[in-house]
Amino acid sequence: MGRSYTLKTVRIAALSAGLMLAGFVSGQARADNLADAMIGAYNTSGLLEQNRALLRAADEDVAQAVATLRPIIDWTASVTRTDRRGSSTQTSFLGLTAELLLFDSGGRRYAVKAAKETVLATRQTLISVEQQILLRAVAAYFNVVLQQQNVALRENNVGLLGEELRAAQDRFEVGEVTRTDVALAESSQAAARSNLAAARGQLDNARAEYLAAVGHKPNNLVQQPKLPSAPATSDAAVAVAVRNHPDILAAQRQVAAAELNIRQAESALGPSVALRGQIGASEGLSDSGYNREASISLNLSQPIYRGGSLNSQIRRVMATRDSIRANLLTVQENIGLTATNAFVRYEVARASLAASNERIRAAQVAFDGIREEAKLGARTTLDVLQAEQELLDARTAQISARAEESIAAFQLLAAQGLLTVEHLGLAVQVYDPALYYNLVKDAPARTSKQSRDLDRVLKALGKE
Repeated sequence: MGRSYTLKTVRIAALSAGLMLAGFVSGQARADNLADAMIGAYNTSGLLEQNRALLRAADEDVAQAVATLRPIIDWTASVTRTDRRGSSTQTSFLGLTAELLLFDSGGRRYAVKAAKETVLATRQTLISVEQQILLRAVAAYFNVVLQQQNVALRENNVGLLGEELRAAQDRFEVGEVTRTDVALAESSQAAARSNLAAARGQLDNARAEYLAAVGHKPNNLVQQPKLPSAPATSDAAVAVAVRNHPDILAAQRQVAAAELNIRQAESALGPSVALRGQIGASEGLSDSGYNREASISLNLSQPIYRGGSLNSQIRRVMATRDSIRANLLTVQENIGLTATNAFVRYEVARASLAASNERIRAAQVAFDGIREEAKLGARTTLDVLQAEQELLDARTAQISARAEESIAAFQLLAAQGLLTVEHLGLAVQVYDPALYYNLVKDAPARTSKQSRDLDRVLKALGKE
């Protein structure tokens, strides 16, 4: 009795000291919460940077389409040699040429509108990528939390089985149990140590994924952050997804752009009017005189026959439009299915967590009872070990169910198109897709103030 009391006192003192040290360390080190993880992912994602650059490229397509509506002015220099019978002459020319398209049946304006629709579609694609990045960070966060809790459970299990082994050895020495009971306790403790090593390996893998997803190593993660609210029914989740999901909005913009591309292709069959002018000076290389020249012309043209290429182009863009329309229907169906599946996953996870809580309660009662009965000789060591394993399995199921519920809650948010830094209100500088577009949409000249502002933006982007 004295030895048992002394060991118990030592264990309590060691546990108290450990808790005090852990409290001191955690108080000194700042803990990372889920918002920190998502902010880190948003600020460091190379995939987001890639898609932002693709959006800026789409912005430039608008600028290029706008530029086709403006005059084209070039300087021209040429030297011409003309050979005739018995004589040859050489002349040089230096001047300016200008051309302005006055009318092309609306083709170039349709091109501008189509480019703008493509920009809006690309912005939605960027939001979709943002959701993927944030969801990966969420999954990495909760996986680290899960594996940390799993390691703690395994460590506690090794300690408990160590106590069971010492108890079995003590009882064997006084003849209460056989060598078989001691061997069973030794086997269970060895298996627990193996499981602990595996759990630590899984924790290392989870931390590596967290580093890749978030951009920094996990630091004292908050165990259970507040979860977002969920819709009441799957139909409500689908209704929100159909209205808000960026994949659907992007597909709708792509259909609008395809319709405008058809109008542009049809305009190529119509007439076009262009104004051309030239001014300059020519000089014969054999004499010192020069002549000033100036000309202006108004040209009207319309294709009559081009081998059927124009009609083929119209049919091609129509087929492309039909394909994009079909893709819109597919995207709408997939998003609805994804929202339904996400809602079901969340509901199942909640039910599983509730069941695991009840399982732990029952397993704890059973374990405590069997251990007391074993002290009285009414239960064997095997009974105690089995009860301990059942309790461990119940606790493992609980932390897994809690992690599953957390990830499912954010997956449901993403399925509705709401997993964005703006919707979550994260404390981060949100990327403004309109900033670059507003600088380039009018195709500014190189010497304009707008172009100088654009140069500063590009310089800042290059430093990131």
